[in-house]
Amino acid sequence: MAALELRHLRYLLAVAEHANFTRAAEALHVSQPTLSQQIRQLERSLHVQLLDRSGRAVRLTDAGATYVRYARRALRELAAGERAVLDVQDLSRGTLRLAATPTFTLYLIGPLVTEFHTRHPGITLEIAEMAQDRIESDLLDDRLDVGIAFGGDHLPAIDSTALYTETLSLVVGAGHPCSNRREPLPVRELRDHPLALLSRDFATRRQIDEYLAGHRVQPGIAVEANSVHALLEIVQGGRLATVLPDALAREHVPLRPVPLDPPLPSRTVTLLRRESAYRSAAARAFTELTRRWVRARGYAPA
Repeated sequence: MAALELRHLRYLLAVAEHANFTRAAEALHVSQPTLSQQIRQLERSLHVQLLDRSGRAVRLTDAGATYVRYARRALRELAAGERAVLDVQDLSRGTLRLAATPTFTLYLIGPLVTEFHTRHPGITLEIAEMAQDRIESDLLDDRLDVGIAFGGDHLPAIDSTALYTETLSLVVGAGHPCSNRREPLPVRELRDHPLALLSRDFATRRQIDEYLAGHRVQPGIAVEANSVHALLEIVQGGRLATVLPDALAREHVPLRPVPLDPPLPSRTVTLLRRESAYRSAAARAFTELTRRWVRARGYAPA
């Protein structure tokens, strides 16, 4: 495909995204007349109108919407091809784009990335923390190489590999009344222990709420936070408890996990990829490192 044709595709996608020629031109760093001219040139070459310019917002025609789907796919595949050409099998250089849901950042991603960089210092790691649905959509759009999230129903064309089983527990600091408790805490007694929990947009919080509702328990929620790190700081320095993966407590010495009775449901931690995606040497190396690391830490098998 010629460079001019590639530019046509990128220009059309920008207009489709912004629904406005001025904003699209600004994003592309070209003049609006140039952008309009290029789009009209593309329409003439295809003998079809791609954009409806009659309203306040620019909209795709039916033909334009169909063409855009193929344009996105073509640019995605070309980008994958470029990465494949540049991929170095000896891992002396390259890039790995990784994302994980927030609870993994403190006890899994940090150690994995540290070891991976030690082994392969020439690989640039791009790391993001995001919700699972965003991870899956970014994998499908070729914005990510690997995701770490939870098992369950996934979007079509997402391939998942089970890594281990994660257990949620009550997590407390050294000053909490339950810090030296050895036997499980009956769930009804949570009414006596104010909690600091993740906000409701976290998958972990939704699982906690379902568990509490299932056992008809309404504990006092003193703090809601959108940061796992903030929760840990709050809990380890005071008398509030939280509910998080007990692996976090094992990695943070001042914290202690207290199992609940009945226990919270376990969940499967998975490695996510796009089924048809090119797997670079860096992605293959990270996948193998993750599997070995999980086995070495003795995490419960999935």
